[in-house]
Amino acid sequence: MSQTDELFRRLPRMNEILEDREVRQWIVTEDLSRDFVRRAADAYLDHLRREIVAGQLDGAQLEARLAPIVAGLTQAAAELLEPRLRRVVNGTGVVVHTNLGRSPWSSAAAARVSELATAYLNLEYDLPSGSRGGRDRPIARLFERLLPGVDVAVVNNNAAAVLLVLNTFAQGREVVVSRGQLVEIGGSFRIPEVMEKGFCRLREVGTTNRTRIEDFRQAIGPETGLLLAVHPSNYRVVGFTESVPLHQLVDLGRDAGVPVVEDLGSGNLVELGEFGVGSDPVLGQRLSSGVDLVTFSGDKLLGGPQAGFIAGKPDAVGLVRDNPLHRALRLGKASFLAIEATLIEYLAGRLDAIPTLAMLRREPEQLLVRAKSLAMSLNAIDGVSAEVLALESRVGGGAAPEIALESWGAAVATSLAPDQLAHRLRCAEPALVGRLVKDRLVIDTRALIEGDEERINAAMRQALGVELAGCDDESAG
Repeated sequence: MSQTDELFRRLPRMNEILEDREVRQWIVTEDLSRDFVRRAADAYLDHLRREIVAGQLDGAQLEARLAPIVAGLTQAAAELLEPRLRRVVNGTGVVVHTNLGRSPWSSAAAARVSELATAYLNLEYDLPSGSRGGRDRPIARLFERLLPGVDVAVVNNNAAAVLLVLNTFAQGREVVVSRGQLVEIGGSFRIPEVMEKGFCRLREVGTTNRTRIEDFRQAIGPETGLLLAVHPSNYRVVGFTESVPLHQLVDLGRDAGVPVVEDLGSGNLVELGEFGVGSDPVLGQRLSSGVDLVTFSGDKLLGGPQAGFIAGKPDAVGLVRDNPLHRALRLGKASFLAIEATLIEYLAGRLDAIPTLAMLRREPEQLLVRAKSLAMSLNAIDGVSAEVLALESRVGGGAAPEIALESWGAAVATSLAPDQLAHRLRCAEPALVGRLVKDRLVIDTRALIEGDEERINAAMRQALGVELAGCDDESAG
């Protein structure tokens, strides 16, 4: 018999584990179900088998691991129950970072969810009349106060908003769109494929770089259901170009009796030019053109939770809301609570209470002060050398892709190679994600939130220490 087979024979059977006195006491003390303990035992035994096959355990080591077995089961149980989603310090300088959850919620939004998520609430109930109410109504009420005369329907993201609008107005009919706007954005979201899922037919006009109003005019016919404009929120066509201004498309649609919709993507409610973020269009300005509907995201420049907004003329929004797909794509109560709290901050004029806007508004002088403080604290850690570095941040989230925001950060050097240090920082608790600039790990201060300096120092000490939990294959990717 091989040594591997002999070690396998020493592994206890499941019934032996579950009937072990200490294991039974552990089950009672921790209030665990036998089914869960069975899963933990399976995981622990599989781990031991892998170590045996790899030649990492001899007989004495295996006996030590099995006596008592509760220690191994406890570790296996903790790994099974460990949440995969956890805090990440965003040192990349990208404010609306899609891979890191886009916009952090405001404190008011988080508090509102915490307050009511564990209770019943009037999500679809009209308290004065005692009858069923509309889920969108509280949000629509706030929107009407921010933008008088504008109604809004809300779904789970902007892709869903586009799909719902196309299906409502152009099912079985043609959607006319400029060839230069048939784009693919994050997550392989392609406008033509969304049209297909909305049971629409695509009618391309113009060329990749030049489309004129006459191209749209000539394409309109009995089968035309919608004129669609896609705002270039995360791409730019430069050089010999021409596109159709929204107001011209609106005039054409009005004359032809065809609805006009703009997919704005990263919609914002306030003018960002004063923040140095360029000329990303403001929602109110787009709606004032007379466009029937505008779709946009809730977790980009709006600074709220993930959502897709369909804003515009009340009659058009009403048709969207009456589509059965609206129910299939609707939001949950936590997102509605967070949106309501976010819009209240806008209504009150408390823009700095919305983290995304506060980060975009940070002046370079403020960031320099923070970068100096961060570098000083990092230099106090043994084995770390940090210096202040001028950087360029990005808005992210498909907004103002050509705009670079002046920023400051700390460039870090240790005995580890920069990519190795970056990996170990991602594996720390809390995780820290920076970026590599000229073969140096850099921590940009623009997107840091309160308390992040202490978190960065904690992550750095872990990364340089002997003990580090490390990333499994899933989280390392």
